[in-house]
Amino acid sequence: MNVGFIGLGTMGRHMAAHLRQAGHRLLCHDVRREAAEPLLEVGAVWADSPAAVGAGSEVVFTSLPGPAEVEAVAGGFDGLADTMAAGSAWFDLSTNSPTVVRRLHASLLAQDVQLLDAPVSGGPAGARSGRLAVWVGGDQATFERFLPVLRAFSDQPAWVGPIGAGSVAKLVHNCAGYVLQTALAEVFTMGVKAGVEPAALWRVVRHGATGRRRTFDGLADQFLPGRFEPAAFALRLAHKDVTLAAALGREVGVPMRLANLTLEEMTEALNRGWGERDSRVSMLLQEERAGVEIAVADDVIAAVLDADPR
Repeated sequence: MNVGFIGLGTMGRHMAAHLRQAGHRLLCHDVRREAAEPLLEVGAVWADSPAAVGAGSEVVFTSLPGPAEVEAVAGGFDGLADTMAAGSAWFDLSTNSPTVVRRLHASLLAQDVQLLDAPVSGGPAGARSGRLAVWVGGDQATFERFLPVLRAFSDQPAWVGPIGAGSVAKLVHNCAGYVLQTALAEVFTMGVKAGVEPAALWRVVRHGATGRRRTFDGLADQFLPGRFEPAAFALRLAHKDVTLAAALGREVGVPMRLANLTLEEMTEALNRGWGERDSRVSMLLQEERAGVEIAVADDVIAAVLDADPR
């Protein structure tokens, strides 16, 4: 297949290399021609502009720093959008704004070109090895048509929903990771300052209930089905644990901003009379604030877990 690739940086160069190794004719472009040299040595063809990539490709992939660069590639001087043929597709692998991809998608539909947002997760190591998740939003038939191409560089390509859904999923994933990173820094520094040797602390906590479980698997038990009885661990007991941790932080002089925010949430939930419900019931407060109600059917949750056991 005639495949175009724009953006040969830390992630893009590895994904493009997998496409070439899979036997696709690869037309590539980057702001730095030298970034393409390893690909040109194995048979890829250089394009002088995004427009040239669009004109010569059945499907185009972009891997760019962010929304501004994607918009520049799409519609700037010698841009991609004007030269893509009817029936072709563009998968944007960048971490992008859902608003931007939806706007670009709408404009490209007029020329019968499908734009799909397809951010990736797995980091440079995953891009290099091909163990990479790709979360796709957009036309499902187009996703399925080009699925064999996606599998050249991804072991976990997944259609998420309409245009923008892939970008939303990526932002949920990445923001969650950085919030958790901040929380771990907070509690770990508290533990070390309270007298526990860092390696020993890390060694034991990774074998606790939280350490043993994949981050998002815990959502399946109470939060996703919206069912908080019977309690696996009562809110009143969890509130006591977080109260003790926040108090320890004060004793040893460690700021505990996230722990105290969590304690405020749990206290509000206690004041609702939810003390005997499961400790995760305080998550309902955020649903109220967001104006959404999350209730996933048990059989849907079971199907996901059966396909990929926790």
